[in-house]
Amino acid sequence: MAPATVAVPVLPTGPLLEGVLLKRYKRFLADVALDDGQTVTAHCPNTGPMTGVLLPGGRVRLRHDPSPSRKLAWTWEQAQVGAHGGGLVWVGVNTALPNRLVRATIEAGGLEPWLGPIGSIRAEVPYGEGRRSRIDLLLTPAAGAIDPRPIYLEVKNTTWSDGDLALFPDTVTERGQKHLVELTALLPGARAVLVPCLSRSDVSRFAPGDSADPRYGELFRTAVAAGVEVLPCRYSFTDASVTFLGLAAQAW
Repeated sequence: MAPATVAVPVLPTGPLLEGVLLKRYKRFLADVALDDGQTVTAHCPNTGPMTGVLLPGGRVRLRHDPSPSRKLAWTWEQAQVGAHGGGLVWVGVNTALPNRLVRATIEAGGLEPWLGPIGSIRAEVPYGEGRRSRIDLLLTPAAGAIDPRPIYLEVKNTTWSDGDLALFPDTVTERGQKHLVELTALLPGARAVLVPCLSRSDVSRFAPGDSADPRYGELFRTAVAAGVEVLPCRYSFTDASVTFLGLAAQAW
């Protein structure tokens, strides 16, 4: 599968403010020195190791969204890191965003060449053994679609890279392993699709992060051999919007 060449803006990010990351601590907190001179504590919506993108002293972008229901008015959205091939690239670090990005991409028709026309989308639908898991997106094909089976779609935020190769996961993920088993079990009565959301524009290939989680890599290849589809979606990030860049090439 060659990388697609489309470029479709799919989601506005709204106004983001820039600053310098001072430190991340207690998994959920990050102190940032904003360019206007303020030092603020932001919510870090990424509890993983953030391999390669957690860089104290590096540039970051925050969203300011004060609300009586929020403990913190700031959210860490993006980090600037060295790009493959030179220069710098902005990376999306908010793990709550990929589901919205992929849904917006589907609604914009960006994945129709692979998924076919979609009639409806539902989020967080129970499935799996005892219906104890929730699929990120459940797609119903449009009337007249060549393949009328429901499409179960699992999204994985992906920021770790080695050169132009995007990798997931960057740590052992028993939850991710379970999702692969459950996706495989859906076949052949439904289509099962894994969507690594590549939240940086300097990557063009995708593979499982075998060195971080060998078991995930084994289950990934078993799932693909059984018929689970993998659509690694590439995105670029600015302070105004996120753009879909097409699919990355398979490298497993």
